[in-house]
Amino acid sequence: MANKKSFEKLESLRKEANQGGGEKRIKSQHDKGKLTARERLELLFDNGIFEEIGQLVTHQSTLFGLDKKRFLGDGVITGFGKVDGRLIYAYAQDFTILGGSLAEAHAKKICRIMDLALQNGVPIIGLNDSGGARIQEGVVSLGGYADIFFRNTKASGVIPQLSLILGPCAGGAVYSPALTDFVGMVEGSSYMFVTGPNVVKTVTHEDVSSEDLGGAQTHAVKSGVTHFSYKDEPSAIIGFKKLLSYLPQNCEDPVSLLDYDSINEIRPELNRIIPSSSEKSYDIRDVIFGIVDSDSFFEVHKDFAENMVVGFSRIAGRSIGVIANQPLHLAGVLDNHASRKGARFVRFCDAFNIPLLVLEDVPGFLPGTDQEWNGIISNGAKLLYAFSEATVPRITVITRKAYGGAYDVMNSKHIGADMNYAWPSAEIAVMGSKGAAEIIFKNEISNSKDPQSTWLDKEKEYALEFANPYKAASRGFVDEVIEPSATRIKLIKAFDILENKVIDSPKRKHGNIPL
Repeated sequence: MANKKSFEKLESLRKEANQGGGEKRIKSQHDKGKLTARERLELLFDNGIFEEIGQLVTHQSTLFGLDKKRFLGDGVITGFGKVDGRLIYAYAQDFTILGGSLAEAHAKKICRIMDLALQNGVPIIGLNDSGGARIQEGVVSLGGYADIFFRNTKASGVIPQLSLILGPCAGGAVYSPALTDFVGMVEGSSYMFVTGPNVVKTVTHEDVSSEDLGGAQTHAVKSGVTHFSYKDEPSAIIGFKKLLSYLPQNCEDPVSLLDYDSINEIRPELNRIIPSSSEKSYDIRDVIFGIVDSDSFFEVHKDFAENMVVGFSRIAGRSIGVIANQPLHLAGVLDNHASRKGARFVRFCDAFNIPLLVLEDVPGFLPGTDQEWNGIISNGAKLLYAFSEATVPRITVITRKAYGGAYDVMNSKHIGADMNYAWPSAEIAVMGSKGAAEIIFKNEISNSKDPQSTWLDKEKEYALEFANPYKAASRGFVDEVIEPSATRIKLIKAFDILENKVIDSPKRKHGNIPL
C-alpha cells in the first residue's frame, strides 16, 4: 500500500511539473505569442520525445516570500533526446515560473546538463527565456551564472554549443549565449542587453525601446551578437535543427557525409557571372550556388557585415565552411566588422574539423578614420591569425580582385592554404591598375602633353603585366588557373585528397590572438 501511495504521489508531482506551472501561466505565454518551454522541447526533439533530468528539483531559499512559492523544476527544464537521430542535450528556461529567473537550483540543473554534454561529447542547445538573476537569492544567483560561464568556456571548441533567445535575456544572462558558438533570436519577442531601457535612460538620458536597444534586428544587423534572426519560434527551432546537420557531435568526430551520386559536375553558368568590367559588381552567392550541392548553402550572420558572406554548405555530400567577399556591398572590402565575422567563423570550422572554402574578390581594406580609430589593424589581424592557425583543409578560389594585404589575409598560399585556384578573370596585385599607374608613372604622366591619355596607357600597361593570375601562377602562389565552369570538379577532387590532412603544430599552451 505504501508503495502504491508513493507511486501515485510521484505521478502527481510529474503531472504538475509537466503542466509547466498551470493552465493560466501556459495561456499567458501563448497570449504573448510565445510557446511554453515544454512545447519548444517537443518541437526540437524527434517525435517530441525528451528524457527529463531533475524534474522534481525545487529552490531551497525561504527569503522574501520564496517559502510560499515552490515550483517543481525551479523554472528550467533539462534533459536529452534525439534530433534527426542524433543525441542532443538541452535546457529550456520557463518564463512562467518566477520569470525564468536564475538562482541556485536553476543554475545547478543547467550545469549538470552541461557537464553531461561535455563528458559524453554531445552538442547542447540552450532555449533562453529568463528575466535574469533571482534577486531574492542574492549573490547565489550571481554565482550560478558564473558556474555556467565557466562551463561554456571549458566546452568551447569541444562540443557545439547553440543558444536560442526566445524571450528577455538581460544582465548577466547575456554572457552565456555570447560564449556559445551560435546565437539565434526571434523578432518581436527576443531581447538581449546588459542594461535595459530604463537604466539606459537614467544613466545616459537616452530614450530607447527594448526592440531598438537589444531586439533581434538590432543584434542581427548592427552588433552582430546574433547569427540568426527568425520570424517566429517554430522557424527558429527548425533553423537550428538544420544548423546541427552541418556540425559534428564533438571536436573528435567527423561530420557525417551525406550520400551523393556524382553526375556531370560542369557548371557552365559560372562562366557568365563575372562582369566584363572590373568596376561592376555581382553577387558572390551566385558563385556559391553554382559550386556547392543543390540547396545546401546555410548562411550565417546574413545581415551583419554584408561585404563578407559566410556559411555552411556541402560539396559532394561533404560539409564545408564557406567564406567569401561580397562585391555587392562596399565592393567586397575587408573592414572591422567583416574581419571579425570571418575570423570567428574560420575558428569555429577549424575547431570542429570542417574544411574551408574561400572565394576571393577583395580590393583591399576599407580606408578612413572610422576604420583606423576602431581598430582595423587588430581586427584585420584577427582574420589573418584565424586562417594562419587553422589546420583543416583550406582551399581558395580567386574569382577576380586580390589586392594588397587583403590578398595575403584571404587564405593565400603564404599563410598555409592547401590549394589555390584562380579564374582567368583574377587580378592579383599590390593595388588596382589605375592607382598603381598613377604612383609608378607619376612623372611621366605629369610631364606628358596629354596626361589623361598617358595615364590610361600606363594603366593598361600595368594591367597587362599584373591584372591577371599568370604571374602569381608562375611563382606557384596559384596552383592552377581554371575555367569557372570546372571549379566544382576541382574542389571535389581537392577536398577528397585533403581529407586526411594532419599538421603537427608547435607545442604551446595556446596562441595569443589579437582580441
